[in-house]
Amino acid sequence: RLAERVPDHIAQVHSSEYRNADQLPEGAVLVVGTGQSGCQIAEDLHLAGRKVHLATGSAPRVARFYRGRDCVAWLSDMGTYTRGIDKFDDTDAVRFRTNHYVTGRDGGRDIDLRRFALEGMALHGRLTGIANGRARFGTDLRANLDGADGVAESIKDSIDAWIAAEGIEAPVEERRPPLWEPGADAEDPSELDLDAAGITSVIWSTGFGRDHRWIELPVFDGRGYPTHERGVTSQPGLYFLGLPWQYTWGSGRLSGVAADAEHLLREIEKTRRTVVADGLFWLAGTPSSTYPQAEMADEDWIAPRTVA
Repeated sequence: RLAERVPDHIAQVHSSEYRNADQLPEGAVLVVGTGQSGCQIAEDLHLAGRKVHLATGSAPRVARFYRGRDCVAWLSDMGTYTRGIDKFDDTDAVRFRTNHYVTGRDGGRDIDLRRFALEGMALHGRLTGIANGRARFGTDLRANLDGADGVAESIKDSIDAWIAAEGIEAPVEERRPPLWEPGADAEDPSELDLDAAGITSVIWSTGFGRDHRWIELPVFDGRGYPTHERGVTSQPGLYFLGLPWQYTWGSGRLSGVAADAEHLLREIEKTRRTVVADGLFWLAGTPSSTYPQAEMADEDWIAPRTVA
């Protein structure tokens, strides 16, 4: 683990524990990762006057606003958040895709790492190693920036196409070339002496992992991801809700989770009315009056209970 190789005198914080620049020792900060948290934390530190070194990754970006509206509003109108994952050829690639970086700070705006570089932030390729107080970075800085910009531009293209197809009146927005380009040396592996750079803190914005070890049932694939059909597993009574791309891009969002919840309610209702092996209907936690047998059985019929 790279974190174990960071010198002891340098503070380390996971992105989930970051609140503001004041909680860190004075000095420069190395932020690792450019997903949503990494980029937003890097911006926060940058605006607080800290020298920031940012180890980039391949996360895409999206404009906050385009042609007079929030891009999320355009994408919602276009049905992007309700398209089922079964409409994609490679579901794993879609399901584990990193979300686009953007910010809602100050009413919302783009996060453009190239602008940060112009303003003094040091951008690096992917962090590949730490040894003897030196951090090593890959040669992918240019590719990471170009890839993120390419996704942002492709989203704008899709919005343009939607506007044209629907005959929507919307202001035209000028496309601008990249503000900054890495130097020729970005194509070579690089190293950074952490002490010489004045780095006193490292913030790990490398994401989160799932931990389903408490569910001791055979419903997980080799990556530890639940195998399911829109939240319904092969194990009776076990369901999932709120997973990223459980069924749509909106499944893991507040705006889309309700549709999956309604689907699961219908599936649970079917299960509740399914005859089990002993001929009785059972669903934990429901009153006996809701069981179909209560209408058919004698008055002294009692719903079955589980035995610990």
